Amino acid sequence: MHILYFVITVAFALMVTYSGIGKIRRDPLPVRVVHETIGLPLKYFPLLAACEFAGAVGLVAGIWWPPIGIAAAIGLVLYFVGAIVSHLRVGDVKGIGSAAFMLVLAAIALALRAAAF
Repeated sequence: MHILYFVITVAFALMVTYSGIGKIRRDPLPVRVVHETIGLPLKYFPLLAACEFAGAVGLVAGIWWPPIGIAAAIGLVLYFVGAIVSHLRVGDVKGIGSAAFMLVLAAIALALRAAAF
């Protein structure tokens, strides 16, 4: 179980970091999805990226200090629930896929960390 937790945690932390970097750089895909489709102003992109970076760092730190990992995973679960709700609010059902996938990974990381705690 510890190896599975480690693999999921590191892979998910890298994915979340990549997503945050895309928001900082204002790559076309996040701008189109988050700004144009959902309607979130560009000025909030650094805040979203900071939340993702904090979650990634917390997940990795949670490998050695479980309470931090649990807190980070809970934060990322809430972050991606908010993303799904934002898509549903504007009727963008087809755009939920990546947020739902990330939510599932966050929930798995949380469950594995809590089980190993």
